[in-house]
Amino acid sequence: MKKKNKKEKSKFERLLYAVALFLLIIAPISIVFSKATLAKVNFEVEKEKKEIETQEKTNESINMAIDELASLTKIQEVAEEQGLSYNNSNIKSVSQDN
Repeated sequence: MKKKNKKEKSKFERLLYAVALFLLIIAPISIVFSKATLAKVNFEVEKEKKEIETQEKTNESINMAIDELASLTKIQEVAEEQGLSYNNSNIKSVSQDN
């Protein structure tokens, strides 16, 4: 008969080895997954920033066009095209007294 030289591992040791093995397998996977998620979020943030910049440029050009169309010279030009004339003596100033 042969004697067993090896000690049998207790349940706690086996559990400890199983947990360590589980962590060794899961840790790299979770790191890769979290970095991939972070990269995706960063990409979406940059995409949104570009869209915001584009919209701001569009808003700026629209505001410039509004200012152009609301200018006195443009109003006079349109009035003349419609057969109206600009007469400064017909303009009355209205003020509000408090």
